[in-house]
Amino acid sequence: MELMKKKILIKISWESLQWEKDHGIDSSFMKKLAQDIKEIHDKNIAIAIVLWAGNIFRGIAWAENWMERTAWDYMWMLGTIINGIAMQDALEWIGCETRLMSALDIPEVWEKYIKRKWVRHMEKWRIVICVAGTWNPYFTTDTAWVLRALELECDIMIKATKVDGVYDKDPKKYTDAILIEHASYESVIKNDIKVMDQTGIALAKEWNLKLKVVNLYKKGAILRACLDEKEGTTIW
Repeated sequence: MELMKKKILIKISWESLQWEKDHGIDSSFMKKLAQDIKEIHDKNIAIAIVLWAGNIFRGIAWAENWMERTAWDYMWMLGTIINGIAMQDALEWIGCETRLMSALDIPEVWEKYIKRKWVRHMEKWRIVICVAGTWNPYFTTDTAWVLRALELECDIMIKATKVDGVYDKDPKKYTDAILIEHASYESVIKNDIKVMDQTGIALAKEWNLKLKVVNLYKKGAILRACLDEKEGTTIW
């Protein structure tokens, strides 16, 4: 096999896995997503994945009205584990070698996250799926995503979502919304653009991480982003 071209950390947004369902996981879409990831991996690009959990837990919206914040956060992080197990199974079903690594230690199901082990797995061309965030309440999946990207020294962070990138205003509400192809972290912070939470943005800016926001459902979009071609929105 050729030498590793790049290391990429992809974050799959919560709404993407449910596809057209109200909640949960759409198995047919999960299979398609696995095929897309395999196609990228076959280009000698090392891949790690971070998953959200809103498709699992966002359906219990009433909890926000009375549940204590730390309980809410722990339930959210557990939801990422459900998605991670499904993602691992979909990838291995089509022949990809994977490792599921979690900030929460349950050795019967997955490996405890340790940076050196993760790096070694990627060197051996395993697709690594990171779940349970940092297993600390008050820290979002966004923050965990940036932390893992820094630890792995990733070339690009990719946010795969339901829109083509970042717009000057909500494209679902305004037909004249304009796609922003390039933006700085300074402009994202100044204009309060909702790419990720402020802690994650500040950390990515401080360490000069390149971020691409692309449409998960657009054929070849993630691959083009991995190859640093024109696609979606680039923030740097």
